[in-house]
Amino acid sequence: MKELLKAGKSLDQAEKVLIMIHGRGGSAEDILSLAEHLNVAEFALVAPQASGNTWYPQSFLAPRVNNEPSLSNALNTIRETISELEEAGFSKSQIYFLGFSQGACLTLDFVASNAARYGGVAAFTGGVIGDQVDHRNYHGDFDGTPIFIGSSDPDMHVPVSRVKESTALLEGMGAQVTEIIYENMGHTISHAEITQVNKLIFNA
Repeated sequence: MKELLKAGKSLDQAEKVLIMIHGRGGSAEDILSLAEHLNVAEFALVAPQASGNTWYPQSFLAPRVNNEPSLSNALNTIRETISELEEAGFSKSQIYFLGFSQGACLTLDFVASNAARYGGVAAFTGGVIGDQVDHRNYHGDFDGTPIFIGSSDPDMHVPVSRVKESTALLEGMGAQVTEIIYENMGHTISHAEITQVNKLIFNA
């Protein structure tokens, strides 16, 4: 199990938990600092830390095998985190996800591979992983899980085409997806995205 940083409410006091996945070159501490801008005061916050600050070595658009074994290890880190949360008494509907860039790609790929009625998903600049979207990798039913995907047109790492393919995949699996492409936003998390996520995902 990789290092897991925790913040917000303690797991035994919170009714909801947010798993926060940092981007390439970032850290668990960095992504946790985003919480001060989100409506998550009542949440427990957990953020795994990638070895060497990266979840997998190549672009998320590379063939999946090119990012192994790091990719499988990263997905297993999320799976182990969820197992720990379920042991602490959280149901999947009480578990939320947030990721940025490489972390957003990892988040979307994980939830699409393990679709269920989660609390919600916020993906800041990302898409499902691989040189093509292989529907054989993705299973389950989101049963109306709200998912936000925001990205820039253009973005130096994430093409709009992959964002749209990911949205179509998730919607086909029963998610309620809000996809917003911001013109020339750059590779960042914008105030406009934060506003949308607070309204769509963390409004309960």
